[in-house]
Amino acid sequence: MKFLTLLTVFAILSLSVFELSAQSNLALQKAFQNSYNEESKKNYNKAIDHIIPFYEKGSYETNLRIGWLYYLAKNYSASQNYYTRAVNLRSNSIEAKFALIKPLSFLGHWDKVMDQYNAILKIDPQNKQANYWAGVMMYNEKQYAESVKYFAKVVSAYPFDYDGNHMLGWSLLFLGRKAEAKACFERALLIKPGDFSSNDGFNKALK
Repeated sequence: MKFLTLLTVFAILSLSVFELSAQSNLALQKAFQNSYNEESKKNYNKAIDHIIPFYEKGSYETNLRIGWLYYLAKNYSASQNYYTRAVNLRSNSIEAKFALIKPLSFLGHWDKVMDQYNAILKIDPQNKQANYWAGVMMYNEKQYAESVKYFAKVVSAYPFDYDGNHMLGWSLLFLGRKAEAKACFERALLIKPGDFSSNDGFNKALK
């Protein structure tokens, strides 16, 4: 009899916890919906205010949401802080790393931006966006041997991609690998016939 009573109490307590959790989730859903409504009106601070009462440092979702809203509000330092927490909470989250890159770029923290691209590529080595922009960063630093590695991954996975072929062509050209560069520019010109930059690279590769 006592055993049955304990089971009954346990069942009631479990049901109560479930109901409280469901109610809490419904309240959070409403907060997010209100936040989205304010975001659509560009009232970013009001959108944040709807989430703050439910904010927890250990909540990936609220950190990601507030990070986005601070980014839209152009408070890049605050955005960076919340996105960093999201990244730390979910170390395999590619979406959080791409999100963190946004405020880092506006703050000019280029070394940290590159760190995030490389962290993404450790999880997903063929990620097109991360490979391409990491390549662009190396290209802008005139580290052409490095940029070739990133752009080559883009072209390997997406052989008929204009941006990958175009940038791989220029990187190879600056390394003096003219025959390979010419082939890249030829493909780029099939995708964008008459493209000025690719034509320029193609003609330089012929010399």
